[in-house]
Amino acid sequence: MTTSIGPDVAHAAALLRAGELVAIPTETVYGLAGHGLREDSLRRIFAVKGRPLTNPLILHFGSVAQLAGYVRMAAVPAAAHQLLAAFSPGPLTLLLPRDPATVPGLVTAGLPDVAVRIPAHPVALDLLQRLDFPLAAPSANPFGYISPTRPAHVLSQLGGRIPYVLDGGPCEAGIESTVVGFGPAGEPVLYRPGVISLEMLQAVVPAARLRTAPETVRPAASPGLLPYHYAPHTPLQLFGPGLAGLPPFAAATTGALTLREPLPGLPAAQQVVLSPGRGDLAEAAHGLYAALHHLDALGLRLLLAERLPATRLGLALNERLEKAAARR
Repeated sequence: MTTSIGPDVAHAAALLRAGELVAIPTETVYGLAGHGLREDSLRRIFAVKGRPLTNPLILHFGSVAQLAGYVRMAAVPAAAHQLLAAFSPGPLTLLLPRDPATVPGLVTAGLPDVAVRIPAHPVALDLLQRLDFPLAAPSANPFGYISPTRPAHVLSQLGGRIPYVLDGGPCEAGIESTVVGFGPAGEPVLYRPGVISLEMLQAVVPAARLRTAPETVRPAASPGLLPYHYAPHTPLQLFGPGLAGLPPFAAATTGALTLREPLPGLPAAQQVVLSPGRGDLAEAAHGLYAALHHLDALGLRLLLAERLPATRLGLALNERLEKAAARR
């Protein structure tokens, strides 16, 4: 199969209606999209990614109104409606009670809640609003590896396995969506941090909280909860913030990812500084995965990555780096 890249939304829609898979842009990362209600398309997503069937998918919709056909709206907590009003379209995924009459169990790995989101990317919204079905769309990369934020990332990892990459340019946010479920009292529970931080959730619903230890027992309860993910092929080791805990390294075979300043003793060509001088975390998020793709392609033996300030967006970025470093 030859994989082509282009901006043709109508062509992407036609392929998806026919049951094919298409890589699509969102404001977070590129997704490997397929018909969210067809078992053959869903199984192809799992097969192309090498993703376990026990790991749920996110359904993407063109508007909040479209959720009504797939979610048991009478059982949706009031806080969910508040968060949808505040952050959708946007990088927010909610775990809501699925309607078993319309949402295949394959989407949710048999669990009662379905992960739903309305992306903010104009190309993705245009595509979704042309379709009369939601799209299942995990990140468009082999399972466990670096998420793609540019069409070239998709092509390098999935080229020849899907027919089309819908080009929407570089992803603005650069990391996956914030995932929120709901506790026994209907309070929002942060399962996966993202651009929308816990503090931002609490500004809308003060009762929002982080998930607690008992809620982490079943990683498959939500997309994005496995202990390793987002990883380059090159082994990755963390240090910092700053130079704290920097291990010994061989300059000729080591690459580095830092926030503000390059790492002393390494060639500039083997380094990426995410936000030179400024340390802007939004800029760092935008460039994080592109930097990892670049460094991974250099053929080095080791990558070093600096932990970022552990506040708000920094928590989400560190979570990605820690999961990337956990892969062995």
